[in-house]
Amino acid sequence: MEERYYRELLFAAVRGYSERIGKSICEFSAENEEEIVGFARENGIKTYHFKKKDVLPRVHKVLGFLRSIYFENLLDVGSGRGVFLFPFLENFPYVEVTSVDILDKRVEMLSDIKEGGIDRLNVHKADICTQPFSDKSFDVVTLLEVLEHIPDVKKAIASAVKMAKKYIVVSVPSKEDNNPEHIHLLTKKLLTEYFNECGVTKLHFDGVNGHLIMIATIKEGE
Repeated sequence: MEERYYRELLFAAVRGYSERIGKSICEFSAENEEEIVGFARENGIKTYHFKKKDVLPRVHKVLGFLRSIYFENLLDVGSGRGVFLFPFLENFPYVEVTSVDILDKRVEMLSDIKEGGIDRLNVHKADICTQPFSDKSFDVVTLLEVLEHIPDVKKAIASAVKMAKKYIVVSVPSKEDNNPEHIHLLTKKLLTEYFNECGVTKLHFDGVNGHLIMIATIKEGE
């Protein structure tokens, strides 16, 4: 059967959910995929989040960078529906990942995946601006399609800089759009200014259609 889903993650989400509500489900195997998908849909688990599609260009670009460096753990801020997190988990099976989000429904879904068997995924409901983890906790911090949503962008960046050991990866829309939740348009100039204020000066900018991508290298002692 063609693998239409991030099967390991979907099965984990269904397993975690079924254990949470105390509802039994069939054996989790590729042969039972249709039954598992049916159970998920009947119980309100949004299976389309787990569908395998072409990886978005901005995500592909970030994954390419991550393949070029050595790191052992990563903090993904605002993991949301898993647009980056799911392909990352599949492509980096030995990296410990911590996910934070402020939305209960996202945290619940990701927690089910954790409890359903993806042990290297740690999930927290947290606001990046509060610096929920200690200094230098993560080799890499990803802020992908996140900063444009946060009222206090400077505080979010300052927190990320403190928690990162090696790199911070940012992606933001590169032009105005109609999304009412986008409250900032973060340009190369603004990002440079905000990171420089935190003592981070080694910045590399790139982009794909409609998105600006920035890699910040954290020097030892920053």
